[in-house]
Amino acid sequence: MTPELTVLALAILLQAVQFVAYSVRANLDVGPGYAMSARDRPPSRPLGELGGRLQRALSNHFEGLILFTAAVLLVTLSGQSTGFTVACAWSYLVARILYLPAYAFGWRPWRSVVWLAGFLATILMVISTLI
Repeated sequence: MTPELTVLALAILLQAVQFVAYSVRANLDVGPGYAMSARDRPPSRPLGELGGRLQRALSNHFEGLILFTAAVLLVTLSGQSTGFTVACAWSYLVARILYLPAYAFGWRPWRSVVWLAGFLATILMVISTLI
């Protein structure tokens, strides 16, 4: 397995951790009755501030993970894994790990800076396959 694929596997596990963190917080916010229901109506209690932030961070990671997966596939399938693409992959993962507390605790402007670092690492991986 290429190092980029290893980082992709770790990023998927990070997604699972984020999902659990959000699910636990959301259950505390809206209550188990609503959480276990068919959700045909809005909850009687809304998500709290932290629950909402964890939900948005989770959604953002889903979006970023799609692009990162494509970048890893491009690098791997084209046989263009290099030290640079490995560094980019690890940079993406570190950025995604830092993004969760940055979003959850409202670190401004660092949340945006961390997001940009992960996004640029992904885009640089793609560009490296074209040159």
